[in-house]
Amino acid sequence: MESFLEKFFPEVLRGMRSAKRDAYCKYDNQLLTAFTSSMYIAGMLASLAASSVTRRVGRRAIMLIGGTMFLAGSVINAGAVNIAMLIIGRILLGFGVGFTAQAAPLYLAETSPTRWRGAFTTAYHFFLVAGTLAANVANYFTNRIPGWGWRVSLGLAAAPAAVIVMGALSVSDTPSSLMLRGEPARARASLQRIRGADADVEAELRDIAGAVEEARRNEEGAFTRLLRGKGYRHYLVMVVAIPTFFDLTGMVVISVFSPVLFRTVGFDSQRAILGAVIISLVSLSGVVLSTFVVDRCGRRFLFLTGGITMLIFEHGTVTMPKNYAVGVVVLMCLYMFSFSLSWGPLKWVVPSEIYPVDIRSAGQAITLSIGLTLSFTQTQVFISMLCAMKYAIFLFYAGWVLAMTVFVAALLPETKGVPLEAMRSVWAGHWFWRRFAVLDAKQEVQLNSISEERQSTGIPIPCPTATLVTLLLSSLLQSAAENGSWDYLCG
Repeated sequence: MESFLEKFFPEVLRGMRSAKRDAYCKYDNQLLTAFTSSMYIAGMLASLAASSVTRRVGRRAIMLIGGTMFLAGSVINAGAVNIAMLIIGRILLGFGVGFTAQAAPLYLAETSPTRWRGAFTTAYHFFLVAGTLAANVANYFTNRIPGWGWRVSLGLAAAPAAVIVMGALSVSDTPSSLMLRGEPARARASLQRIRGADADVEAELRDIAGAVEEARRNEEGAFTRLLRGKGYRHYLVMVVAIPTFFDLTGMVVISVFSPVLFRTVGFDSQRAILGAVIISLVSLSGVVLSTFVVDRCGRRFLFLTGGITMLIFEHGTVTMPKNYAVGVVVLMCLYMFSFSLSWGPLKWVVPSEIYPVDIRSAGQAITLSIGLTLSFTQTQVFISMLCAMKYAIFLFYAGWVLAMTVFVAALLPETKGVPLEAMRSVWAGHWFWRRFAVLDAKQEVQLNSISEERQSTGIPIPCPTATLVTLLLSSLLQSAAENGSWDYLCG
């Protein structure tokens, strides 16, 4: 918003109006990007702290703390009179992000029915995108208020913050969290409330108790086991790879800086914000579709399909001449739709379900902290990269999209329909990770039952696109795969 820039960053506004200034370098100001990026570095620090706290106080309390910090940050930003107040408010918002993003996906995964877990956890990303859309719509209308419209825009963050606080006060904690804290009676009551008064919860409660008992035997040193234990090597790889690939798709900078990109290709302020609104709407439609197909087609199918289509559309953005502003918007919309159908929601679904309960909080914390650190780095340097690389910056992100697609095809097992308590068995059946997975006798039985179920029901390829994906990638991975990579890839 020009009123915001005039108040806090007048030098940027002067540069925008200068005919001599390169269009790609109009917003190249490190203090301006620090206003954006400070939230992510604060979120990274908060997520690491939240990991140890959530084991002691539960998921619900962490969401309550995060919502309170959101509320404080929005109030400070709305009343800001200098850049220091802006950044302090953003840091408090970052603390809110770190706490809530650590607890909310785990809450959804631990309370949802196994067969619908993907859809439930995808809802987290749905509301992230819905929030982005709401923010862009608010910006579109408040941008018309001369002088102080930016205060209304920043202050409106108090509304969802209040919803988080009220929501956290009205729900019970998860059965797994209550059992881990030594409250089996409350855990039973919570599970009964979630599943319904007439539901038989005894079998599920026994599975939760067994998983928690194993976690208690390894209660201390979750970070150490994750980083050094051989039986946790596969978890460590995913802890690093999933948030790294997610952030290096370019989604973060497109979401945050899409108005800047649209100003660069020739739109005025109001049209640039409208372009961001359109992208948010397209993203939301992709997430809605993902919610319906994630538990039918599986995680791997969406990862691979989304990766290939993102690669195609990002390459189109690189080769599009600068003057075709509308074409750039269309390609960015198609790219964001592909992302929102695949990597967007699955970044929250897969990490929340693949970790065993003894390292679940630690794994989620590291995943989140890596992602927020990369978001901080990208938001801080993206404008400078745009100034130096111009539209070829999309080629940088296209290379990462290719790498992440090959990685998923080779190393990520399918977790659709697998109970959280049996997730170790999935890794033990993987062609590569089985050398690292450690199972006890009960988990061996779970592995055999999962294998028999898949053999009896079959693993259908849901549509011709999946067949194409398999054919393209199997030739690249044939030499690396062991004991039948074709069966693995189809799975």
